[in-house]
Amino acid sequence: MIFDKLFKRGPSRLAGEKLYQAAITQARQPAFYADLGAPDTVEGRFELYTLHVVLVLHRLKGQGACAAEVSQALFDTYLLALDDALREMGVGDLSVGKKMRKLGEAFYGRAKAYQTALEAGDQAELTALIGRTIYAGGDAAAGDKLASYVERSAALLGALRLEDVLEAQLAWSEIAP
Repeated sequence: MIFDKLFKRGPSRLAGEKLYQAAITQARQPAFYADLGAPDTVEGRFELYTLHVVLVLHRLKGQGACAAEVSQALFDTYLLALDDALREMGVGDLSVGKKMRKLGEAFYGRAKAYQTALEAGDQAELTALIGRTIYAGGDAAAGDKLASYVERSAALLGALRLEDVLEAQLAWSEIAP
């Protein structure tokens, strides 16, 4: 009985989990890989998952205490999923902590860079960032197309009512090849 209270998932945690699922579902759209040439690798998927989680966090930023709690729950869910993925890939318990620290640092670096580019409305910086991270110096044209998608998606998410976002009723841009 005591464990029920201890491990109960509150509304913020449930909202964070729903937002994580919505972001990951969008990041898994085949068009990113087939039409925009995003690498269908562990690293490529990490980058697209991170990008979509950051877009949701960007939308929730500065929206009050409830949104801050949900943002934290979204981030916590994201980290738990990364931990689970590492373990499923066979990373040993002793190495998981080190790898998680590196992934956490990568997330924070990317989140800060994406936030800066989005807040400045700097498509050139956004394109360059996507080229460095998702495409790892590869296809610049695809990076430009993905940057346009990111800007359109950020605008669509920004136009949503906060209540809808907290219910994971998200709007994403079309993925244009």
